[in-house]
Amino acid sequence: MANIKQFIFIMLLVACTMAKAIKKSQDSYEKYTKNLPFKMPSIKPPTFPYFEVNLKDFGGVGDGETLNTEAFAKAIKELSTNGGGRLIVPAGVWFTGPIVLESNINLHLEMGAIILFSGDENLYPIIETSFEGLNTRRCQSPLSAVNATNIAITGFGVIDGNGQYWRPVQKAKVTDKQWEEIIARPGGVVVDNGTRWVPNEGFLKGEKNANMDVPSAQTEEEWNAIKRFLRPVMVSFRECKNVLLKDVIFQNSPAWNIHPLMCENVIIDNIFSRNPSYSKNGDGLDLESCKNALIINSKFDSGDDGMCFKSGKDADGRLRGRPCENVVINGCTVFKGHGGFVVGSEMSGGIKNIYVKDCQFLGTEVGLRFKSTRGRGGVVENIFIEGITMTDIETDAITFNMFYNGKSVAESLADGDNPDNFTKMPIDEGTPIFRNINVKDVVCHGALRAMEFNGLPEMPIDGIHLENIQIIAQHDATFTNSENITKKNVNIIVQKK
Repeated sequence: MANIKQFIFIMLLVACTMAKAIKKSQDSYEKYTKNLPFKMPSIKPPTFPYFEVNLKDFGGVGDGETLNTEAFAKAIKELSTNGGGRLIVPAGVWFTGPIVLESNINLHLEMGAIILFSGDENLYPIIETSFEGLNTRRCQSPLSAVNATNIAITGFGVIDGNGQYWRPVQKAKVTDKQWEEIIARPGGVVVDNGTRWVPNEGFLKGEKNANMDVPSAQTEEEWNAIKRFLRPVMVSFRECKNVLLKDVIFQNSPAWNIHPLMCENVIIDNIFSRNPSYSKNGDGLDLESCKNALIINSKFDSGDDGMCFKSGKDADGRLRGRPCENVVINGCTVFKGHGGFVVGSEMSGGIKNIYVKDCQFLGTEVGLRFKSTRGRGGVVENIFIEGITMTDIETDAITFNMFYNGKSVAESLADGDNPDNFTKMPIDEGTPIFRNINVKDVVCHGALRAMEFNGLPEMPIDGIHLENIQIIAQHDATFTNSENITKKNVNIIVQKK
Protein backbone atom coordinates (compact mmCIF):
# COMPACT_ATOMS: atom_id res chain seq x y z
CA MET A 1 0.00 0.00 0.00
CA ALA A 2 2.83 2.39 0.91
CA ASN A 3 4.46 1.75 -2.46
CA ILE A 4 1.20 2.55 -4.26
CA LYS A 5 0.76 5.80 -2.35
CA GLN A 6 4.36 6.74 -3.06
CA PHE A 7 3.85 6.03 -6.76
CA ILE A 8 0.67 8.14 -6.85
CA PHE A 9 2.45 10.99 -5.06
CA ILE A 10 5.33 10.91 -7.54
CA MET A 11 2.96 10.90 -10.51
CA LEU A 12 1.01 13.85 -9.09
CA LEU A 13 4.27 15.69 -8.51
CA VAL A 14 5.37 15.04 -12.10
CA ALA A 15 1.99 16.17 -13.44
CA CYS A 16 2.11 19.32 -11.34
CA THR A 17 5.66 20.12 -12.49
CA MET A 18 4.68 19.60 -16.14
CA ALA A 19 1.60 21.79 -15.74
CA LYS A 20 3.71 24.59 -14.26
CA ALA A 21 6.28 24.27 -17.06
CA ILE A 22 3.54 24.41 -19.72
CA LYS A 23 1.93 27.46 -18.11
CA LYS A 24 5.31 29.22 -17.86
CA SER A 25 5.95 28.50 -21.55
CA GLN A 26 2.54 29.84 -22.51
CA ASP A 27 2.88 32.95 -20.35
CA SER A 28 6.31 33.77 -21.81
CA TYR A 29 4.68 34.83 -25.09
CA GLU A 30 1.94 37.04 -23.63
CA LYS A 31 4.26 40.06 -23.21
CA TYR A 32 4.69 40.36 -26.99
CA THR A 33 1.01 41.15 -27.59
CA LYS A 34 0.59 43.70 -24.77
CA ASN A 35 0.36 47.45 -25.46
CA LEU A 36 0.36 47.09 -29.22
CA PRO A 37 -0.90 49.92 -31.45
CA PHE A 38 -3.63 47.56 -32.69
CA LYS A 39 -5.78 44.87 -31.13
CA MET A 40 -4.27 41.39 -31.20
CA PRO A 41 -5.06 38.34 -29.07
CA SER A 42 -2.31 36.69 -27.04
CA ILE A 43 -0.88 33.56 -28.66
CA LYS A 44 -0.13 30.39 -26.76
CA PRO A 45 2.10 27.58 -28.05
CA PRO A 46 0.48 24.25 -28.88
CA THR A 47 0.48 21.55 -26.20
CA PHE A 48 0.86 17.83 -26.85
CA PRO A 49 -0.06 14.60 -25.10
CA TYR A 50 2.68 13.16 -22.89
CA PHE A 51 3.41 10.35 -25.32
CA GLU A 52 6.51 9.96 -27.44
CA VAL A 53 8.11 7.60 -29.90
CA ASN A 54 11.66 7.32 -31.20
CA LEU A 55 12.38 7.16 -34.92
CA LYS A 56 14.79 4.27 -34.34
CA ASP A 57 11.92 2.10 -33.10
CA PHE A 58 10.32 2.26 -36.55
CA GLY A 59 13.36 1.13 -38.50
CA GLY A 60 15.05 4.50 -38.77
CA VAL A 61 18.79 4.47 -39.44
CA GLY A 62 20.74 7.71 -39.06
CA ASP A 63 23.73 6.81 -41.20
CA GLY A 64 23.20 9.49 -43.88
CA GLU A 65 22.59 6.84 -46.52
CA THR A 66 19.56 4.75 -45.56
CA LEU A 67 16.28 6.25 -46.81
CA ASN A 68 14.02 6.87 -43.81
CA THR A 69 10.83 8.01 -45.54
CA GLU A 70 8.90 4.94 -44.42
CA ALA A 71 10.25 5.14 -40.86
CA PHE A 72 9.02 8.73 -40.50
CA ALA A 73 5.61 7.83 -41.95
CA LYS A 74 5.20 4.87 -39.58
CA ALA A 75 6.21 6.88 -36.53
CA ILE A 76 3.83 9.71 -37.41
CA LYS A 77 1.00 7.23 -37.97
CA GLU A 78 1.67 5.62 -34.57
CA LEU A 79 1.52 9.01 -32.87
CA SER A 80 -1.62 10.03 -34.72
CA THR A 81 -3.36 6.76 -33.85
CA ASN A 82 -2.64 7.42 -30.17
CA GLY A 83 -3.86 11.02 -30.22
CA GLY A 84 -0.50 12.66 -30.88
CA GLY A 85 2.70 13.34 -28.99
CA ARG A 86 6.39 13.82 -29.70
CA LEU A 87 8.46 12.15 -32.39
CA ILE A 88 12.06 11.98 -31.16
CA VAL A 89 14.73 12.24 -33.84
CA PRO A 90 18.00 11.30 -32.11
CA ALA A 91 21.52 12.32 -33.12
CA GLY A 92 22.44 11.11 -36.61
CA VAL A 93 21.96 12.07 -40.24
CA TRP A 94 18.46 10.99 -41.23
CA PHE A 95 18.29 10.82 -45.02
CA THR A 96 14.68 10.87 -46.20
CA GLY A 97 12.03 11.75 -48.73
CA PRO A 98 9.09 14.04 -47.87
CA ILE A 99 7.67 14.11 -44.34
CA VAL A 100 4.01 15.00 -43.72
CA LEU A 101 3.06 16.11 -40.21
CA GLU A 102 -0.39 15.47 -38.76
CA SER A 103 -2.33 17.16 -35.97
CA ASN A 104 -1.03 17.04 -32.39
CA ILE A 105 2.52 16.05 -33.35
CA ASN A 106 5.77 17.65 -32.26
CA LEU A 107 8.72 16.72 -34.47
CA HIS A 108 11.58 17.02 -31.96
CA LEU A 109 15.21 16.96 -33.08
CA GLU A 110 17.72 16.19 -30.39
CA MET A 111 21.15 17.81 -30.44
CA GLY A 112 23.16 16.30 -33.28
CA ALA A 113 20.11 15.28 -35.31
CA ILE A 114 20.13 16.27 -38.98
CA ILE A 115 17.15 15.57 -41.21
CA LEU A 116 18.62 15.57 -44.71
CA PHE A 117 16.08 15.50 -47.53
CA SER A 118 16.91 13.59 -50.67
CA GLY A 119 17.53 15.45 -53.90
CA ASP A 120 15.84 12.68 -55.92
CA GLU A 121 12.91 14.36 -57.70
CA ASN A 122 11.14 11.00 -58.07
CA LEU A 123 10.40 11.01 -54.33
CA TYR A 124 8.38 14.24 -54.59
CA PRO A 125 5.02 13.92 -56.34
CA ILE A 126 3.58 16.91 -58.19
CA ILE A 127 0.72 18.45 -56.21
CA GLU A 128 -1.74 21.34 -56.44
CA THR A 129 -0.41 24.19 -54.32
CA SER A 130 0.54 27.86 -54.32
CA PHE A 131 3.91 29.25 -55.36
CA GLU A 132 4.90 32.91 -55.18
CA GLY A 133 1.27 33.82 -54.55
CA LEU A 134 -0.23 32.00 -57.53
CA ASN A 135 -2.25 28.80 -57.66
CA THR A 136 -0.24 26.23 -59.57
CA ARG A 137 1.42 22.83 -59.34
CA ARG A 138 4.80 22.12 -57.75
CA CYS A 139 6.68 19.21 -56.29
CA GLN A 140 5.56 18.26 -52.80
CA SER A 141 7.50 20.08 -50.11
CA PRO A 142 10.10 18.10 -48.16
CA LEU A 143 8.28 18.93 -44.90
CA SER A 144 4.60 19.80 -44.97
CA ALA A 145 1.26 19.82 -43.19
CA VAL A 146 -2.21 20.68 -44.50
CA ASN A 147 -5.25 21.49 -42.33
CA ALA A 148 -3.40 20.35 -39.22
CA THR A 149 -3.95 21.66 -35.69
CA ASN A 150 -1.28 21.75 -32.97
CA ILE A 151 1.97 21.00 -34.79
CA ALA A 152 5.53 21.82 -33.89
CA ILE A 153 9.16 21.42 -34.95
CA THR A 154 11.41 21.80 -31.93
CA GLY A 155 14.79 20.80 -30.55
CA PHE A 156 18.37 21.67 -31.40
CA GLY A 157 18.95 19.81 -34.64
CA VAL A 158 19.09 20.77 -38.31
CA ILE A 159 16.66 20.39 -41.21
CA ASP A 160 18.46 20.48 -44.58
CA GLY A 161 16.59 20.63 -47.91
CA ASN A 162 19.54 19.64 -50.15
CA GLY A 163 18.61 22.65 -52.25
CA GLN A 164 21.71 22.51 -54.44
CA TYR A 165 20.02 19.73 -56.44
CA TRP A 166 17.12 22.07 -57.33
CA ARG A 167 18.33 25.65 -57.65
CA PRO A 168 19.87 27.38 -60.69
CA VAL A 169 23.01 29.39 -60.02
CA GLN A 170 24.40 32.58 -61.57
CA LYS A 171 28.16 32.42 -62.05
CA ALA A 172 28.52 36.08 -61.07
CA LYS A 173 27.14 35.36 -57.59
CA VAL A 174 29.67 32.69 -56.58
CA THR A 175 33.43 32.38 -56.25
CA ASP A 176 35.53 30.64 -58.90
CA LYS A 177 35.97 27.64 -56.60
CA GLN A 178 32.24 27.42 -55.92
CA TRP A 179 31.53 27.63 -59.65
CA GLU A 180 33.90 24.75 -60.37
CA GLU A 181 32.13 22.61 -57.77
CA ILE A 182 28.68 23.55 -59.09
CA ILE A 183 29.33 22.77 -62.75
CA ALA A 184 30.86 19.42 -61.73
CA ARG A 185 27.49 18.23 -60.39
CA PRO A 186 26.09 15.38 -62.51
CA GLY A 187 23.18 16.13 -64.82
CA GLY A 188 23.61 19.89 -64.75
CA VAL A 189 23.74 22.18 -67.79
CA VAL A 190 25.74 25.40 -68.24
CA VAL A 191 23.75 27.92 -70.30
CA ASP A 192 23.62 31.60 -71.28
CA ASN A 193 27.15 31.69 -72.68
CA GLY A 194 28.63 30.05 -69.62
CA THR A 195 27.11 32.46 -67.09
CA ARG A 196 24.46 30.21 -65.53
CA TRP A 197 24.05 26.62 -64.34
CA VAL A 198 20.72 24.77 -64.18
CA PRO A 199 20.09 21.31 -62.66
CA ASN A 200 19.03 19.54 -65.88
CA GLU A 201 17.41 19.87 -69.31
CA GLY A 202 13.95 19.47 -67.79
CA PHE A 203 14.54 22.61 -65.74
CA LEU A 204 15.34 24.53 -68.92
CA LYS A 205 12.19 23.23 -70.60
CA GLY A 206 10.00 24.32 -67.68
CA GLU A 207 11.66 27.71 -67.48
CA LYS A 208 11.31 28.41 -71.19
CA ASN A 209 7.54 28.90 -71.28
CA ALA A 210 6.91 29.87 -67.65
CA ASN A 211 5.01 33.02 -66.71
CA MET A 212 6.05 34.32 -63.27
CA ASP A 213 7.48 30.86 -62.47
CA VAL A 214 4.20 29.17 -63.43
CA PRO A 215 4.90 26.78 -66.35
CA SER A 216 2.60 26.19 -69.31
CA ALA A 217 2.50 22.39 -68.98
CA GLN A 218 -0.86 20.75 -69.62
CA THR A 219 -0.57 16.96 -69.60
CA GLU A 220 0.91 14.78 -66.85
CA GLU A 221 3.68 13.85 -69.24
CA GLU A 222 4.55 17.51 -69.75
CA TRP A 223 4.50 18.19 -66.00
CA ASN A 224 6.76 15.25 -65.25
CA ALA A 225 9.19 16.30 -67.99
CA ILE A 226 9.86 19.59 -66.17
CA LYS A 227 9.80 18.23 -62.61
CA ARG A 228 13.15 19.68 -61.58
CA PHE A 229 11.85 23.16 -62.44
CA LEU A 230 8.98 22.66 -59.98
CA ARG A 231 11.25 23.12 -56.98
CA PRO A 232 9.26 23.32 -53.76
CA VAL A 233 9.46 25.47 -50.67
CA MET A 234 11.14 23.40 -47.94
CA VAL A 235 8.68 23.79 -45.05
CA SER A 236 5.08 24.25 -46.17
CA PHE A 237 2.28 24.59 -43.61
CA ARG A 238 -1.05 25.31 -45.26
CA GLU A 239 -4.32 26.12 -43.48
CA CYS A 240 -2.85 25.03 -40.13
CA LYS A 241 -3.67 26.29 -36.63
CA ASN A 242 -1.43 26.51 -33.58
CA VAL A 243 2.02 26.15 -35.12
CA LEU A 244 5.35 26.30 -33.27
CA LEU A 245 8.87 26.36 -34.72
CA LYS A 246 11.47 26.63 -31.99
CA ASP A 247 15.27 26.42 -31.71
CA VAL A 248 15.85 24.40 -34.91
CA ILE A 249 18.16 25.32 -37.82
CA PHE A 250 16.43 25.30 -41.23
CA GLN A 251 18.82 25.45 -44.17
CA ASN A 252 19.54 24.87 -47.84
CA SER A 253 15.98 24.93 -49.19
CA PRO A 254 15.08 24.23 -52.85
CA ALA A 255 13.08 27.50 -53.01
CA TRP A 256 11.67 29.46 -50.06
CA ASN A 257 12.80 28.09 -46.72
CA ILE A 258 9.78 28.41 -44.38
CA HIS A 259 6.31 29.15 -45.77
CA PRO A 260 3.28 29.26 -43.47
CA LEU A 261 0.32 29.83 -45.80
CA MET A 262 -3.16 30.77 -44.54
CA CYS A 263 -2.24 29.64 -41.03
CA GLU A 264 -3.49 30.96 -37.69
CA ASN A 265 -1.67 31.27 -34.36
CA VAL A 266 1.94 30.84 -35.45
CA ILE A 267 4.99 31.13 -33.17
CA ILE A 268 8.50 31.18 -34.63
CA ASP A 269 10.98 31.37 -31.77
CA ASN A 270 14.79 31.27 -31.77
CA ILE A 271 15.21 29.52 -35.09
CA PHE A 272 18.03 30.04 -37.58
CA SER A 273 16.93 30.05 -41.22
CA ARG A 274 19.92 30.03 -43.55
CA ASN A 275 20.62 29.67 -47.25
CA PRO A 276 23.65 30.41 -49.43
CA SER A 277 23.77 34.07 -50.47
CA TYR A 278 23.49 33.02 -54.12
CA SER A 279 20.40 30.85 -53.71
CA LYS A 280 17.64 31.93 -56.10
CA ASN A 281 14.31 32.45 -54.30
CA GLY A 282 16.11 31.46 -51.11
CA ASP A 283 13.85 33.52 -48.80
CA GLY A 284 14.30 32.87 -45.10
CA LEU A 285 10.64 33.21 -44.07
CA ASP A 286 7.53 33.99 -46.10
CA LEU A 287 4.47 34.47 -43.91
CA GLU A 288 1.54 34.53 -46.34
CA SER A 289 -2.11 35.31 -45.56
CA CYS A 290 -1.57 34.31 -41.92
CA LYS A 291 -3.37 35.67 -38.87
CA ASN A 292 -1.91 36.10 -35.37
CA ALA A 293 1.81 35.34 -35.51
CA LEU A 294 4.94 35.93 -33.44
CA ILE A 295 8.41 35.90 -35.00
CA ILE A 296 10.87 36.39 -32.14
CA ASN A 297 14.57 36.02 -31.30
CA SER A 298 15.34 34.40 -34.66
CA LYS A 299 18.11 34.74 -37.23
CA PHE A 300 17.91 34.76 -41.01
CA ASP A 301 20.72 34.52 -43.58
CA SER A 302 19.16 34.32 -47.02
CA GLY A 303 19.71 34.30 -50.73
CA ASP A 304 16.61 36.46 -51.12
CA ASP A 305 14.38 38.29 -48.65
CA GLY A 306 14.99 37.61 -44.96
CA MET A 307 11.56 38.04 -43.30
CA CYS A 308 8.87 38.62 -45.90
CA PHE A 309 5.11 39.16 -45.53
CA LYS A 310 2.71 38.35 -48.33
CA SER A 311 -0.94 37.67 -49.18
CA GLY A 312 -1.10 36.29 -52.72
CA LYS A 313 -0.44 37.70 -56.16
CA ASP A 314 -2.76 39.61 -58.51
CA ALA A 315 -6.17 38.07 -59.26
CA ASP A 316 -5.40 34.84 -57.35
CA GLY A 317 -4.52 36.83 -54.23
CA ARG A 318 -7.52 39.12 -54.49
CA LEU A 319 -9.84 36.15 -54.98
CA ARG A 320 -8.39 34.46 -51.89
CA GLY A 321 -8.97 37.69 -50.03
CA ARG A 322 -7.06 36.75 -46.88
CA PRO A 323 -4.72 39.42 -45.54
CA CYS A 324 -1.59 38.82 -43.54
CA GLU A 325 -2.55 40.43 -40.25
CA ASN A 326 -1.73 40.71 -36.55
CA VAL A 327 1.99 39.94 -36.64
CA VAL A 328 4.69 40.81 -34.10
CA ILE A 329 8.38 40.61 -35.04
CA ASN A 330 10.74 41.14 -32.12
CA GLY A 331 14.44 40.66 -31.49
CA CYS A 332 15.35 39.24 -34.89
CA THR A 333 18.56 39.49 -36.93
CA VAL A 334 18.97 39.36 -40.70
CA PHE A 335 22.42 38.93 -42.24
CA LYS A 336 22.62 38.56 -46.03
CA GLY A 337 19.38 38.90 -47.96
CA HIS A 338 17.59 41.18 -50.41
CA GLY A 339 15.74 42.75 -47.50
CA GLY A 340 15.61 42.55 -43.72
CA PHE A 341 11.92 43.25 -43.09
CA VAL A 342 10.02 43.01 -46.36
CA VAL A 343 6.42 43.56 -47.46
CA GLY A 344 5.36 42.21 -50.88
CA SER A 345 5.53 42.15 -53.68
CA GLU A 346 2.72 39.58 -53.41
CA MET A 347 0.33 41.60 -51.23
CA SER A 348 -2.89 41.41 -53.23
CA GLY A 349 -4.97 40.15 -50.28
CA GLY A 350 -3.76 42.99 -48.06
CA ILE A 351 -1.27 43.30 -45.19
CA LYS A 352 -2.16 45.08 -41.93
CA ASN A 353 -1.41 45.33 -38.24
CA ILE A 354 2.31 44.48 -38.26
CA TYR A 355 4.59 45.50 -35.37
CA VAL A 356 8.37 45.25 -35.77
CA LYS A 357 10.59 45.99 -32.77
CA ASP A 358 14.26 45.71 -31.80
CA CYS A 359 15.65 44.04 -34.91
CA GLN A 360 19.06 44.33 -36.55
CA PHE A 361 20.09 44.03 -40.18
CA LEU A 362 23.79 43.35 -40.77
CA GLY A 363 25.08 43.51 -44.33
CA THR A 364 21.61 43.12 -45.80
CA GLU A 365 20.98 44.49 -49.29
CA VAL A 366 18.03 46.61 -48.06
CA GLY A 367 16.92 47.24 -44.50
CA LEU A 368 13.17 47.97 -44.61
CA ARG A 369 11.78 47.01 -48.01
CA PHE A 370 8.24 47.65 -49.31
CA LYS A 371 7.55 46.54 -52.87
CA SER A 372 4.63 46.11 -55.25
CA THR A 373 3.58 46.90 -58.80
CA ARG A 374 0.53 47.67 -60.89
CA GLY A 375 -1.79 44.68 -61.14
CA ARG A 376 -1.36 43.56 -57.54
CA GLY A 377 -4.15 45.54 -55.89
CA GLY A 378 -4.46 45.10 -52.14
CA VAL A 379 -3.89 47.48 -49.24
CA VAL A 380 -0.83 47.64 -46.95
CA GLU A 381 -1.60 49.64 -43.81
CA ASN A 382 -1.05 49.95 -40.07
CA ILE A 383 2.63 48.97 -40.06
CA PHE A 384 4.59 50.01 -36.97
CA ILE A 385 8.39 49.72 -36.90
CA GLU A 386 10.69 50.84 -34.08
CA GLY A 387 14.10 50.12 -32.66
CA ILE A 388 15.95 49.07 -35.82
CA THR A 389 19.74 49.09 -36.16
CA MET A 390 21.58 48.49 -39.41
CA THR A 391 25.16 48.32 -40.63
CA ASP A 392 26.71 47.93 -44.10
CA ILE A 393 23.46 48.08 -46.06
CA GLU A 394 24.28 47.46 -49.71
CA THR A 395 21.63 49.75 -51.25
CA ASP A 396 18.76 51.48 -49.40
CA ALA A 397 18.20 51.65 -45.66
CA ILE A 398 14.48 52.16 -46.36
CA THR A 399 12.75 51.72 -49.71
CA PHE A 400 9.20 51.90 -51.06
CA ASN A 401 9.10 50.74 -54.68
CA MET A 402 5.75 50.50 -56.48
CA PHE A 403 7.49 49.59 -59.75
CA TYR A 404 8.88 46.23 -58.66
CA ASN A 405 10.05 44.21 -61.67
CA GLY A 406 11.20 40.98 -60.05
CA LYS A 407 14.76 42.16 -59.50
CA SER A 408 16.56 42.96 -56.30
CA VAL A 409 17.37 46.62 -55.71
CA ALA A 410 21.04 45.94 -56.44
CA GLU A 411 20.15 44.27 -59.75
CA SER A 412 17.89 47.17 -60.76
CA LEU A 413 20.63 49.68 -59.97
CA ALA A 414 23.20 47.66 -61.90
CA ASP A 415 20.88 47.42 -64.91
CA GLY A 416 20.07 51.13 -64.81
CA ASP A 417 16.31 50.56 -64.53
CA ASN A 418 14.42 53.84 -64.72
CA PRO A 419 10.65 53.31 -64.53
CA ASP A 420 8.20 55.89 -65.86
CA ASN A 421 6.90 57.29 -62.58
CA PHE A 422 5.13 60.31 -64.12
CA THR A 423 2.50 58.83 -66.43
CA LYS A 424 -0.73 58.16 -64.55
CA MET A 425 -2.70 55.00 -65.23
CA PRO A 426 -6.38 54.40 -64.43
CA ILE A 427 -7.08 53.34 -60.84
CA ASP A 428 -8.69 49.90 -60.67
CA GLU A 429 -8.74 46.73 -58.54
CA GLY A 430 -5.12 46.11 -59.53
CA THR A 431 -3.85 49.38 -58.04
CA PRO A 432 -1.85 48.71 -54.86
CA ILE A 433 -2.29 51.03 -51.87
CA PHE A 434 0.36 51.71 -49.17
CA ARG A 435 -0.67 53.93 -46.27
CA ASN A 436 -0.33 54.62 -42.55
CA ILE A 437 3.19 53.27 -41.96
CA ASN A 438 5.17 54.43 -38.94
CA VAL A 439 8.96 54.09 -38.66
CA LYS A 440 10.87 55.38 -35.64
CA ASP A 441 14.07 54.91 -33.67
CA VAL A 442 16.24 53.74 -36.56
CA VAL A 443 20.03 53.95 -36.77
CA CYS A 444 21.88 52.90 -39.93
CA HIS A 445 25.65 53.13 -40.27
CA GLY A 446 26.52 52.70 -43.93
CA ALA A 447 24.15 52.52 -46.90
CA LEU A 448 24.30 53.47 -50.56
CA ARG A 449 21.09 55.54 -50.33
CA ALA A 450 19.34 56.67 -47.18
CA MET A 451 15.79 56.21 -48.46
CA GLU A 452 13.96 55.87 -51.75
CA PHE A 453 10.20 56.42 -51.96
CA ASN A 454 8.91 55.66 -55.45
CA GLY A 455 5.12 55.61 -55.51
CA LEU A 456 2.64 55.38 -58.35
CA PRO A 457 1.56 58.74 -59.79
CA GLU A 458 -2.09 57.65 -59.72
CA MET A 459 -1.81 56.24 -56.15
CA PRO A 460 0.98 57.93 -54.17
CA ILE A 461 2.40 56.37 -51.02
CA ASP A 462 0.34 58.06 -48.32
CA GLY A 463 0.80 58.75 -44.62
CA ILE A 464 4.34 57.66 -43.72
CA HIS A 465 5.64 58.93 -40.37
CA LEU A 466 9.42 58.98 -39.87
CA GLU A 467 10.75 59.78 -36.39
CA ASN A 468 14.13 59.62 -34.65
CA ILE A 469 16.04 58.32 -37.62
CA GLN A 470 19.77 58.64 -38.26
CA ILE A 471 21.28 57.25 -41.44
CA ILE A 472 24.85 57.53 -42.69
CA ALA A 473 24.75 56.94 -46.44
CA GLN A 474 26.49 57.88 -49.67
CA HIS A 475 23.32 59.49 -51.07
CA ASP A 476 20.41 61.39 -49.55
CA ALA A 477 16.75 60.34 -49.46
CA THR A 478 14.46 60.79 -52.46
CA PHE A 479 10.66 61.05 -52.40
CA THR A 480 8.60 60.59 -55.55
CA ASN A 481 4.80 60.29 -55.70
CA SER A 482 4.57 60.38 -51.91
CA GLU A 483 2.01 62.34 -49.87
CA ASN A 484 1.64 63.23 -46.19
CA ILE A 485 5.18 62.17 -45.31
CA THR A 486 5.97 63.54 -41.85
CA LYS A 487 9.50 63.74 -40.47
CA LYS A 488 10.57 64.36 -36.90
CA ASN A 489 14.24 64.31 -35.93
CA VAL A 490 15.32 62.69 -39.19
CA ASN A 491 19.07 63.12 -39.67
CA ILE A 492 20.80 61.93 -42.83
CA ILE A 493 24.58 62.24 -43.00
CA VAL A 494 25.89 62.00 -46.53
CA GLN A 495 29.38 60.53 -46.65
CA LYS A 496 30.85 59.83 -50.05
CA LYS A 497 33.32 56.97 -50.33
